[in-house]
Amino acid sequence: MADPVKFTIDGQELTAAPGTLLINAAKEAGISIPAFCYYDNLSLQAACRMCLVEVEKTPKLQVACTLPVAEGMVVHTDSPQVRQARKGTLEFLLTNHPLDCPVCDKGGECELQDMVFRYGAGESRYRETKIHVDEKQWSPVVFYDAPRCILCYRCVRICGEGLGVSALGIGNRGAAAEIVPNGGDHLECDECGACIDICPVGALTSGTYRYKTRPWEMEHVGTICTHCSNGCKTTLGVRNGEIIRANNRDRSGVNGEFLCIKGRYAFDFNEHPDRLTAPLVRTNGELKPVSWAIALATVAKKFNELRARHAKFGVIGSNHTTNEENYLLQEFARQVLGTSNIDHHRTGDVATLMDALQGRSNALATIGDLLTAKAALVIDSDLAQEQPLIAFQLRSNARLNKGHIYAISPGPVREDNYATTTRAALGQEFEALEKWREQLAKEPELVILFGAAIKDNAIRQLVAFGDSLGIPVKYVCLVDYSNSRGASDMGLLPDLLPGYQPVSNAGLEPGLNVDQMLADPNLEALWVVGSNPFLRGNLAGRSAFLVVQDLFLTETARHADVVLPAASAYEKIGTVTNVCGEVQKLQRGPKTMGAKSDFEIIALLAREMHADLGRLTPEAVFNEIRQNVHGYNVPLLVVETGGAAPTAPVNGRVSFQSHPELIRSAQNTLYTSGTLGRYSQMLNSVLEAPGALYRDPGIEPLVKPGSVQVETIVSHD
Repeated sequence: MADPVKFTIDGQELTAAPGTLLINAAKEAGISIPAFCYYDNLSLQAACRMCLVEVEKTPKLQVACTLPVAEGMVVHTDSPQVRQARKGTLEFLLTNHPLDCPVCDKGGECELQDMVFRYGAGESRYRETKIHVDEKQWSPVVFYDAPRCILCYRCVRICGEGLGVSALGIGNRGAAAEIVPNGGDHLECDECGACIDICPVGALTSGTYRYKTRPWEMEHVGTICTHCSNGCKTTLGVRNGEIIRANNRDRSGVNGEFLCIKGRYAFDFNEHPDRLTAPLVRTNGELKPVSWAIALATVAKKFNELRARHAKFGVIGSNHTTNEENYLLQEFARQVLGTSNIDHHRTGDVATLMDALQGRSNALATIGDLLTAKAALVIDSDLAQEQPLIAFQLRSNARLNKGHIYAISPGPVREDNYATTTRAALGQEFEALEKWREQLAKEPELVILFGAAIKDNAIRQLVAFGDSLGIPVKYVCLVDYSNSRGASDMGLLPDLLPGYQPVSNAGLEPGLNVDQMLADPNLEALWVVGSNPFLRGNLAGRSAFLVVQDLFLTETARHADVVLPAASAYEKIGTVTNVCGEVQKLQRGPKTMGAKSDFEIIALLAREMHADLGRLTPEAVFNEIRQNVHGYNVPLLVVETGGAAPTAPVNGRVSFQSHPELIRSAQNTLYTSGTLGRYSQMLNSVLEAPGALYRDPGIEPLVKPGSVQVETIVSHD
């Protein structure tokens, strides 16, 4: 490694690695150099001229965002000459900028506003009439006000470089230049809103947030997105009990600033007018609203009657409920109802991966690993659609760290634009792997990510392939929803307890899986918590007493005898586990009157049935999880302070009956999210919805020569 460079900034003697940009070296030393166009991890633009600094022995001011530090360099960042230059730059920017701060959505968060206050550019020498251009709406998400734009090109770069979509560009030249969408008058993109959050002024504004409130009027609640399994941190802006916006501008969480359209805009399901706000009990064939006391008493009485005569119960859990709720639910089912008939919608074969990796440590990749790994292999997943943060991490890895990305898919994926990819029909993936064996074995390390098509023995075959490469290999079993991984880890399985321990350890026999429960005519009670199994039209066993906990009157809830209105993840306290097995904490934001958290419902029902499940608070149950579930003894301080704590639930042999037919991905796109997506007006309003897998609109129609290797493997039916 080259010797560090010694230099001086504002009298401070500093050192930095050769090639470090002056703006970053100053930032590391706590010295602020203002800039509009510069942004971490994006290409250099040097367009705004706000970062001008004085470097001794140079004839003119220099831009700190493109200037590497040099040995002996002496820099002044706040000299009179520098301050005058920055003030002049601000005057130019304000020449045609509308002075409408009182109504601009960026008021209080505007970088231009901050710089004007800092450098005192309150008056301008330019008296010409400002040119007005009407605001444009590019999509339900994005509005553009050209006179406010300072042409920093952040939006163009984040869309092209960060997201790989290139939906924005520059139109015209000189004073007439402006940002334009690829559709001419509309956007065709991921509708993620990254361009809005990265905009330093009020040129790009949000279709959900505009003209509604101010930053200081909201309570900012950092929680975890409730949609896909990636576990992105999202900061909810809550005012008067309503979510007004979501972003992650403080870069906390595993996702930094990244959020897809779901994390940034699909919170509107929470205030949907169809939210259940009162319990419903079927009377004379119709569901009628009743009090919580009557609803819980009705369920408890029926459950006690059935339990007294040893009736057959079934319990179907959720991919969206918290770890504490899932742990408590399986405990209630096994200890109070005396049944092992408990399951959930499995979207990935996590249990088989745990078994295939028995006895190993450090075999599961984290979200952070995907940004730094020397190589990654993706099998059977349209990442940009199904796992957007993972796609962003791998794309950033290839762009910033020169990581080698490989992808096997049945159709076009966005990885075609920057990775080595191949086509393989489902079931033919290992033929492609064998072609790459020699190339993969030369990598210093590898992360293998696989979708729901790889399950059962195919997972064991994949792990064996990884072992044969002779290099360190980590794995990620891709699952769909916000706590799909946690549901499996917490024992919502008919033959496994929390931590993938066999039910025989608790003196129980394996129970029925979800399909068997729905088909069993002898089932006398079915309790469905946050799931919609009747969506597929399987109404067998309808004679069973049906209790449903959910946010909406779903297809399953419409057939229920009792419906209990549940709170959403944005209204809860608890933890969830993302696709990589990292535990993060939910924080309560808004509150829907009449709804209760699933944890509270289960606890109240236990009390109504006179069942003792111990101290029933989420905090107490999480401590029990940390003590009893292998791999979940994570640092409490990390979780409580908003961090992501990786688990390690690989604890030797996992003994269970494999049912690969139960592994069913929902195949959500960026614009669909199960039941929640159906109730999101924003998701359903964008041009791209509902979308389709392996036909991503962001893919360039032609691959640039030399940029990617594309092969085709023909299926041999």
